[in-house]
Amino acid sequence: MATLAPPQAATRSRPAVPWIWRLQSLLSAYLPLLLMAALAGGTWWLVKNTPAADEVVELPPPRHDPDYRMHNFSLERIGKDGRLRGRVEGNELRHYPDTDTMEIDSVRLRAISEDGSITLATAHRGVTNGDGSDMQLYGDVVVQRFAVDTTGEPLPTPELVVRGEYLQALSDAAQLRSHLPVTIDYGGGAQLQAQTFLYDHLHGMVSYSGRTTGRFETAPNGKAAHRATGAAKAQP
Repeated sequence: MATLAPPQAATRSRPAVPWIWRLQSLLSAYLPLLLMAALAGGTWWLVKNTPAADEVVELPPPRHDPDYRMHNFSLERIGKDGRLRGRVEGNELRHYPDTDTMEIDSVRLRAISEDGSITLATAHRGVTNGDGSDMQLYGDVVVQRFAVDTTGEPLPTPELVVRGEYLQALSDAAQLRSHLPVTIDYGGGAQLQAQTFLYDHLHGMVSYSGRTTGRFETAPNGKAAHRATGAAKAQP
């Protein structure tokens, strides 16, 4: 599946900081932005199906059949300033009334922060509950974050990329996690591969479990590098 990319822009130099600090800082921006894009779909559905105050609604018997479909759709969230903040696109959207969930085929998410940085996510399938508080991506999941240059234009190369077969974003717990292997690439040529992954935004914690391997560049020219291999256990 081809990933989306913002327009080309000039690169800029950034001061060197420890890789773990950079990773935690970048991941802290993922959760609210990804959830904001997911909520664009959830908000649209809730508004559309909110009955009038004097309207009597007779609930149908539970069934696991879609009561609504959308094909080749695009849903957008606009901020108070009138600017685009989030977009959800897909080949087909299906809503299931018995579980109040929405399934999206070939889901594509775009979230734009106030400073102009962009988070893009693609997957074969997305599943979200009615209020968008639980967003799950399945199959060839790719999430990218693009920073901006001094003019506010997005840089051509993502500063952080997460790849895997599954990714879940939970707004109530403020967590981004996966029980399946993930690969994380971030600026400076560093890469981390883990069997499971958890980012806890409330506690500012990134943790992994199972066998984890990492490769970290130690020089700006990328000639020198260290490779680490070991097992990491997620903190409770």
